[in-house]
Amino acid sequence: MTRVDVVVIGGGIVGLMTAWFLAREGTRVVLLEAGDLGAQASGANAGSLHLQIQYPEFVNYGEGWARAYAPTLRFLQQSIAMWQALGAEVDEDLDVKLGGGIVVATEPSQMRLIEAKAKVESSVGVTTEILDRDGLRAIAPYLSDDAIGGGFCPGEGKANPLRATPAIARAAVAAGAILYSETPVTGLSGKAGAFEVMTPRGGFHAEKIINTAGAKAAEIAAMLGVQIDLGGFPLQVTVTEPIAPLIPHLIYSAAGKLSLKQAANGGCIIGGGWAADVRGHGGLATNPVNFAGNMAMAAGVVPRLAQARTIRSWTAWVNGTPDWRPIIGEARGVPGFYLALFPWVGFTAGPMTARVIADLVMGHSPAMNMTGISVLAD
Repeated sequence: MTRVDVVVIGGGIVGLMTAWFLAREGTRVVLLEAGDLGAQASGANAGSLHLQIQYPEFVNYGEGWARAYAPTLRFLQQSIAMWQALGAEVDEDLDVKLGGGIVVATEPSQMRLIEAKAKVESSVGVTTEILDRDGLRAIAPYLSDDAIGGGFCPGEGKANPLRATPAIARAAVAAGAILYSETPVTGLSGKAGAFEVMTPRGGFHAEKIINTAGAKAAEIAAMLGVQIDLGGFPLQVTVTEPIAPLIPHLIYSAAGKLSLKQAANGGCIIGGGWAADVRGHGGLATNPVNFAGNMAMAAGVVPRLAQARTIRSWTAWVNGTPDWRPIIGEARGVPGFYLALFPWVGFTAGPMTARVIADLVMGHSPAMNMTGISVLAD
């Protein structure tokens, strides 16, 4: 068996960045990815950089949940700051732009909820400006006349996931990390200092293991008897043909599920948590009914999109937890086994998740105090 200091399981943005951070500190690290690097949620997400509390969850779960979740926003804020510097570190233009995010309201009741949400966000230092109809039209004239106002969070934006993971992988390899794709983990055993990881490529002896396997993370954890309340959710995203510059913001709708932004090439990326279909063999396919609903929602918020042709839809498994809180730290009862899992908005949180878990594995104080953020730190 090959002997290493750390095995990272999962080749998405968190796994790749963790391997990079560890390798450049001299750690002997191997990363194992069951498929292609960055091919799941890290490469197939819509590229949103989220900071505010998501409006549908605020409505569904209530203000008490939002206040318990709010410390997580500080984590997202610091991670977005890392995104802004990341392109220079990996020598790649990652299309990072912080144009701000807008939750668009069409009814007074929605505005009251946006205002309540903004108060919770401000309690942890996240600014959301409340805009009336005129204020909204002044910064977003492309929105529908049905819009009566909204909440504008200046700290939100976008990045290009198709550029991010390959660039980070190159940086990790240059630092000395060994990355294996098409290498699923078939077995885990042992304890801290003497873990054994089995794969079709052979076995690995490792002092420590980091689970960054996203939607499959619960299955990996179960191999060592660790139970985590995390599942995989099949979602779909669509992009339009390139159109003239129109939308500089990340757009949400208080009337239904929507995330909308315009990429650097002019294509408009439309998502918001609409479910994909799961095929009999476990693969995913676009759900045509949800596709139509998503496009109708987008055109209702930005009428000019009604004339734009869609050119591609794609699907991905996204990891989620019931309370939206991340699972980051050493697993309880299994020393040396670490979990690095940020549900639902893991692309945004990827850089800071990797930074914190690498710090913990190396025995350093983490870059952030995780109390109130990770369920493992409470």
